[in-house]
Amino acid sequence: MKLHIDKNEQETIDNAIAHWQEEHLIDGETADKLRGSYEVKGFDWKRLAQYSFWVALSCIVMAFLSLFVDQEIRQLLSTLYETPDIIICIFCAFLSSLFYYLGYINKKKHPEKSFTSESLMVLGVFSTATFIGYLGKVIDKGDGIYSLLFFLSIVIYTVLAIRLSSKTIWAFMLIAMGIWFATETAYHSNWGFKFWGMNYPLRFTVFGALLTAFTMVLHHRWHSIKSFQQLSYIIGILYLLVSLWLLSIFGNYSDLDKWADTKQYHILYWGILSSLVSLAFAWYGFKKNDIIAREFGITFLLINLYTRFFEYLWDNVNRAIFFMLLAASFWIIGRKAEKIWRGSFLKKTDHR
Repeated sequence: MKLHIDKNEQETIDNAIAHWQEEHLIDGETADKLRGSYEVKGFDWKRLAQYSFWVALSCIVMAFLSLFVDQEIRQLLSTLYETPDIIICIFCAFLSSLFYYLGYINKKKHPEKSFTSESLMVLGVFSTATFIGYLGKVIDKGDGIYSLLFFLSIVIYTVLAIRLSSKTIWAFMLIAMGIWFATETAYHSNWGFKFWGMNYPLRFTVFGALLTAFTMVLHHRWHSIKSFQQLSYIIGILYLLVSLWLLSIFGNYSDLDKWADTKQYHILYWGILSSLVSLAFAWYGFKKNDIIAREFGITFLLINLYTRFFEYLWDNVNRAIFFMLLAASFWIIGRKAEKIWRGSFLKKTDHR
């Protein structure tokens, strides 16, 4: 009976067999036997399962939002309006505990059903967020320190992610950390748009840089969170590069009217910085064979270049010339990508 694998897995296994054969670790007959022991699956049921659970969770959220649109449901909810916040808070705490428990049990009994387990964890995360929201209403003293609630969510999600070995909960923890950072700095700037002279994109550039540096230098030193390093690395880079990209568009302005009156070339240095950082990630990815850094670096370098393309040429050149230049740039990128792909393909063929 042959092993059924995905197309991406086939490429990895083929490369491994070719390498072993080239290094004389196995002979040609053994290599042929290994290649004949597996075949590519006709349909990616794993991906379908993953997408199905995502759609299911999205539908649950939409169903929840629809409650506030339906007139009869709204009337029913209005009758429950008098329910004390503490009761709702306790109920949501119980509900989140139930979802986490079911997810944990399902993960232990059926480790192959990872999407089901993680979906239950996500429902637990939503319930926890609702619990924290109502807890804030219960203890609210009118001082507006919402950041303390987000900090509490960070603590809860961190403990749960470690105890339940859930990357999903860890991802939500990192998102909650970003929200906490935004609200904490906003509170200390009297809810203004600038904190220590930095608007939100610049603040999150610093935040993303610190998170990325932590994942690259210190993250692996803590055994309890070592398994989350790659996820933290991805989210840290996203925080950094997305913030830099926004900074290249809006600059360090906190007033939209002032920004609208400013010519884009006055903040070109932010665009140059964003492109250089993206290029540095791409270079680091190629040098260290770091796929994450390489892919993000190349992607955001292209995003930055095309953002500048639209900023400086859209209102300054004829539309026909604009789209001809755009087409030419994509054609050049396509040719270059094809050349790299063909070189990689021929190299693999030679190994075989």
